[in-house]
Amino acid sequence: GRWVLDSDLPQDCIARTQDEEVGDGTTSVIVLAGEMLGVAEQFLEQNIHPTIVIKAYRQALEDMVTLLQDNISTPLDLTDKERLTEVVKSCVGTKFIGRWADMACKIALEAVQTVMLEENGRKEIDIKRYARVEKIPGGSIEDSHVLNGVMINKDVTHPKMRRVIKNPRIVLLDCTLEYKKGESQTNVEIMNETDFTRILQLEEEYIEKVCADIIALKPDVVFTEKGVSDLAQHY
Repeated sequence: GRWVLDSDLPQDCIARTQDEEVGDGTTSVIVLAGEMLGVAEQFLEQNIHPTIVIKAYRQALEDMVTLLQDNISTPLDLTDKERLTEVVKSCVGTKFIGRWADMACKIALEAVQTVMLEENGRKEIDIKRYARVEKIPGGSIEDSHVLNGVMINKDVTHPKMRRVIKNPRIVLLDCTLEYKKGESQTNVEIMNETDFTRILQLEEEYIEKVCADIIALKPDVVFTEKGVSDLAQHY
């Protein structure tokens, strides 16, 4: 239901909230909301004020929550992986991945437990910030697994770079490894070939100095969100 609707209508907001908070039941919540509105319509036709209808629905909500907590719900031990897997499977089983339900449940549970934090006796799980599904071409669904760390799906900039580095020393840059162009309009007057050669030489010297400063830190891996020139790749 969450994916069928793509508008700003109220039912889309309901489905989106259900999907974000629960992850399942998007179609059911739309059907339920429609039925509740259908029942409320007859009271409006009897000239009953909408605030009274809303108050009654809120009271019904409170009664329903109390009933669920006291009579229907059962305590769940967060250390019982088998019981937790059953809960996850009840949701995953309704999705297209139902064929790989056991594997999906195992991965989902492991991922949640990996990003779970406990502060002041309260467990916090922020899967939107700390967990992500990354798809890589090739292989099969059975090759899926949880990576306990950070994944950056990028290619190396030079063929001679190492592919495996254990316990690396990492440098993070928010600057470019290219010759920095002027932010405003810049004019350069070249009188002869020597001047042009000198300009290229100055650019190379700048890149060489920047790379030398980085190399002095003896990093194993350098990450930058901006460009890397061919000359910088060489160093």
